[in-house]
Amino acid sequence: MERAARAFWLRSPGHGEIRDVVLPEPGADDVVVRALWSGVSRGTESLVFRGGVPESQYAAMRAPFQEGDFPGPVKYGYLGVGVVEEGPRRLAGRTVFCLHPHQSRYVVPASAVTPVPDGVPAERAVLAGTVETAVNALWDAAPLVGDRIAVVGAGMIGCSVAALLAKYPGVRVQLVDPEPSRAAVAAALGVGFALPDDALGDCDLAVHASATEAGLTRCLELLAPEGTVLELSWYGDRRISVPLGEAFHSGRLVLRGSQVGRVAEARRSRRSFADRLALSLDLLADPVFDALITGECGFDELPSVLPRIASGGLPGLCHRVRYGQAAHRTALSRSSAT
Repeated sequence: MERAARAFWLRSPGHGEIRDVVLPEPGADDVVVRALWSGVSRGTESLVFRGGVPESQYAAMRAPFQEGDFPGPVKYGYLGVGVVEEGPRRLAGRTVFCLHPHQSRYVVPASAVTPVPDGVPAERAVLAGTVETAVNALWDAAPLVGDRIAVVGAGMIGCSVAALLAKYPGVRVQLVDPEPSRAAVAAALGVGFALPDDALGDCDLAVHASATEAGLTRCLELLAPEGTVLELSWYGDRRISVPLGEAFHSGRLVLRGSQVGRVAEARRSRRSFADRLALSLDLLADPVFDALITGECGFDELPSVLPRIASGGLPGLCHRVRYGQAAHRTALSRSSAT
């Protein structure tokens, strides 16, 4: 039986399209997943859409089920939620998360999907990859009770980090962003908010997620002596200047990178990628994360929506992609129930 599907492809930088595809025959250890939702990872996918991935990073930036190569044609994305239509009995009928590009149906190894916990709505589970990045960042940063922390950059990653830090006892968390409207998101997450010039200093830790030179500079300025900046931004092919004069050496400041492609060293010997993703899905039982979803479109609209996201013409945080009427009805029924 031939299984048909439709997939979003970046034909060339700045130009996307929906293509018909024929799925491979699933093996004994595979699952067939029908997509319900996917999420657009604004920073990374905008960079890919603009053709901004440096050639030196082509291999490092490959998504798990990517087809094609940068800068294009390429099928890219990694925030997918769907229902297992065929597969092992333990997974059949389950809602699962998968690091798969935007596609209406796909065949992957059963080991590549993670069941979504019953208490997590499928439409919220698209944030699993983003929350996983935040979990890894906090494993790297190891904040302590009572720390003073600034999270600079109120995008998907920064807001996810802030949401997790809000649960730490005695911690002062301030989300810092030049966009005043992000104050409402910070309030929903239960953390403070400030414009960059008004941010509180004397920080033990500053988490940087704005992908701007100004944001990184502000992080260094906000640190107390011996403080640390944890850099989560991905700059692609852009070069930035870092002010390593002034108080950097006299204050014995630390600037370190964190990236989700490897499990943080502090947990690498005891946690696998699967463990980290499962934890992230469990954390999404908290409805506070709904504040991170600020837009939605149908799958067929993606070729016209992604250029607006990449150009900044459609601002927001996570943009959710809906597949078919079933997902739409599911969202409506859950919304009316609450």
